[in-house]
Amino acid sequence: MNNGEVRTPRIPEFITVHLGPRDAAAENVTVPFADYIANVASSEIYPTWPENAIRANIYAQTSFALNRIYTEFYRSRGYDFDITNSTSTDQSFVAGREYFENIGELVDELFTSYVVRQGSVEPLFTAYCDGAEISCQGLSQWGTVELANQGLSPYEILQYYYGNDIDIVTNAPVENIEPSAPDIPLRIGSAGDDVRSIQIRLNRISDNYPAIPKIAIPDGVFSFDTEDAVMKFQEIFSLTPDGIIGTATWYRIQLIYNAVKRLNELDSEGIKLSEVTQQYTRELSEGDTGVEVNNVQYLLAYLSQFYNTIPPITVDGIFGSATADAVRAMQRTFELPITGTVDLATYDVLYRTYLGFLEAIPFKYIEGNILPYPGIPLRLGSESETVRILQEYINFISEIIPEIPPTGTTGYFGEQTQASVEALQEFLGIPANGTVAAATWNGITNLYSDLYKGARLSEGQYPGYEIS
Repeated sequence: MNNGEVRTPRIPEFITVHLGPRDAAAENVTVPFADYIANVASSEIYPTWPENAIRANIYAQTSFALNRIYTEFYRSRGYDFDITNSTSTDQSFVAGREYFENIGELVDELFTSYVVRQGSVEPLFTAYCDGAEISCQGLSQWGTVELANQGLSPYEILQYYYGNDIDIVTNAPVENIEPSAPDIPLRIGSAGDDVRSIQIRLNRISDNYPAIPKIAIPDGVFSFDTEDAVMKFQEIFSLTPDGIIGTATWYRIQLIYNAVKRLNELDSEGIKLSEVTQQYTRELSEGDTGVEVNNVQYLLAYLSQFYNTIPPITVDGIFGSATADAVRAMQRTFELPITGTVDLATYDVLYRTYLGFLEAIPFKYIEGNILPYPGIPLRLGSESETVRILQEYINFISEIIPEIPPTGTTGYFGEQTQASVEALQEFLGIPANGTVAAATWNGITNLYSDLYKGARLSEGQYPGYEIS
């Protein structure tokens, strides 16, 4: 329920430039991104060059700067700027200079376009040099002039230097870009695209650091396997091994990921398009429906048993006026802004309070006893006493409802348990994703309770058949 996302590139409104090498005691200046590109282009190339050569260079200069911003190359290292003006590592930028009119016009047309590898999302690290005094792997600025004079288009010039497997993204949205680190630390129970982004990165880092355990399914759910991977990462890189992703751990993961994947090199593999999904709604409000609403209603309904200021509600997956009233009551109880909308801060307080009550409950299976949702999604690869309790519930249900396959009571959530969960979700009308969050747990335990009580005989009751 995190309001972050696996980021797709945006064009920043502004860029902060350090006027010197990165460790030099130099001034930072923040300028509009389009002005920055016009400044760089006017500082590095000539306005008399063929237009196709100028266009190719602007594409490369824009992609270079966007890669620095997208990968947080400097900010992940603790710097308070996006790029330097040192030509040994970055691009030439002369604070306060005027730029050439024709270059400025082309930049106004092109600054929302950038180069990517086909199938990837982050701007390509388009390394280049002047090609006269310095040669490098990448684009030769003077070489673009010769290619343009031969009749090559800007795209063909870029292909000549960066390969045929590139695309040019055009008309990318312009918006203010905030640092990527989430406002609230990620930990057991967190969910969302920020979590998924971290899971993808940790799995890739683990190829180079095999002591870091793989996360079975990078699905945006922060469960025990994610915590184990985070803790091992923290141990290896001298961070407090608490399994919580705060700002320091977030940026260290970005830094190591960039290093092992060589995101900042010409052959960057990067984040694939297939990995960029919006799995979770940023916030929930009146009119929304679905499993996420169901999960929030479950937590609210549970807290209403302990706080008379929170009214009880029906857990039906529909965010109606009653749910909005309960959210406002909960926000009032915990001195949050009273909006009736479940934003990240509201959900975090709701979830943490729920977990606080669970700490006092001994999780042990007793026949017929219903335990509340354990607060942590259970899924393929989970292993705990709670999984064993889930399996006990499933097996009792399967004795009465034969279309639900039984599973072993091992405490390990394997493929057999996943198949049983998916069958139960279909039976209950819940999306069959094989993960047991609050909505699924509530559905399974309610069904178990109904079946258990329906199967029991009170003294004097006759079931209609002979008891032997």
